[in-house]
Amino acid sequence: MAYFTPYIDETGFHIPSYTDIRDELIDQAKQIFGQDIYLGNDSQDYQLISVFANKLYDAYLTCQAVYNSRGPSTAVGTGLDVIVGVNGIRRLKSTASKATVVLTGTPGTLITNGVVSDAGGNQWVLLSPVTIGSNGIVTTVATCQVPGPIEAAPNTITGIVTPTLGWTSVTNPEPAIPGRHTETDPQLRARQAISTANPSRTVLEGIKGGIAAISGVTRYEVYENDTDEENEMRHPPHSITAVVEGGADEDIAQTLFNRKTPGCNTNGTTIVTVTDKYGESTPIRFFRPAYVDIDVVVSVRRLTGYTTQTAGDITEYVAEFINSLQIGSSLAISSLWGAALQANRVPTNPYFSIVSLTAARAGEPQGTTDIALLFNEAARCSPENVTVNIAG
Repeated sequence: MAYFTPYIDETGFHIPSYTDIRDELIDQAKQIFGQDIYLGNDSQDYQLISVFANKLYDAYLTCQAVYNSRGPSTAVGTGLDVIVGVNGIRRLKSTASKATVVLTGTPGTLITNGVVSDAGGNQWVLLSPVTIGSNGIVTTVATCQVPGPIEAAPNTITGIVTPTLGWTSVTNPEPAIPGRHTETDPQLRARQAISTANPSRTVLEGIKGGIAAISGVTRYEVYENDTDEENEMRHPPHSITAVVEGGADEDIAQTLFNRKTPGCNTNGTTIVTVTDKYGESTPIRFFRPAYVDIDVVVSVRRLTGYTTQTAGDITEYVAEFINSLQIGSSLAISSLWGAALQANRVPTNPYFSIVSLTAARAGEPQGTTDIALLFNEAARCSPENVTVNIAG
C-alpha cells in the first residue's frame, strides 16, 4: 500500500506500515535532492531515512495503543485496569500459597520468625511467634515465600530452616491451599464481561455477576438444571451448579445463598453452612475446579530475527491462552496456533513459522485431537509445560 495519513473511522484507527513510511520519505528526498540521488540500502542517506521511518512508525503504534486503550476488549495493562474500574472490579494481584502445619517439640518452646521448607525446596514462613503447647504440639499456618500457585502435598513440608532449641519436627497433614499469579489481561477481560451482569434482570445472570465480583475469584461457571430429572452432566433436578476458582469458601456460599431462589438446590462437593439473620442454617454446595495439566509441543522453523526470547514468548503466550480458558471449555488445538503466532511481534515480518503443534493431558501421548473437559474441569498450563522444537 502507498503511504496515507493516519485516520479514524467506524472500523477503528488506521496507520501506514513501516515500509510505506520509509518509501514515502525516500520519494520526498528524491523530490528535494533530485531523482539521481543514490539511496541504496548501503547508503548513509538511506540508513538515516530508515531511522526516521522507524521512529515515526513507533509514534503511530503508540497512538494506536492509546486509541485501543479506550475499551476492555483491546486495552492492555494499566489501561485495562482503568477501564474495568468502571465496573467496580480490579485486577487480582498474586497471592502466596498457605498450608496448615503441625509443629512438635518441647512444651512451652517459643518459635519466633520460624521458616520451614518442603520437598521441592520452597521455603514457608510460620506465623510468629508460636508456642508449642503442653501436649508437645501446636498447629499454625505457613505462608510460601514465593507468590503463585505453589503446591505442597500432605506431609511434604518437613524441613526446619531456622532451628530452635526444643523444636523437633514439622509436617503438613493436608495439602497446601495454592496461591495465584497476578491476573492476566485475558482473564481480567473475561471477568469484566461477566461482571456487567451484576444488575441483571434474571436470577442466573445475577448469580454469575455476584460470583465474578467476589475478591479472589479468577474463573467460574454456573449451570442451571430447571427440569424434573437429572441432566446429562448428572446435575440434580431444580438445581444450580457453580464451579468457582479462587475466592473464600464463605464468600462464595454467601453469594449463592443471597441470590438463589427459595427451594433451589445447590450442587457440589464443597459444603458451607450459611446462617441467616433468623438463625436458620442452610448448607450451600458448590464445586472447586479439577485441574487438567496440559503439555504442548510446538515445532517451528526459524526465520530472520528468531532468538531464544522468541521461544520464550511462544511458551508464555501458549500457557497464558490455556490458563484463560473458561472452566469446562474444551481445548481446541487449532486455537493454540493463534496463541503461539502472537510471538511474531510484526505479523508481516515473522520470526518463525509453525511446522507442527500437538497437545495432550499431562502424561498422555501428544496428538492433534481437541481435548474435551468435564463441566468441573479447568485446563492449566505453565511455560515449562510448553516445549519448542526447532525443525530442520
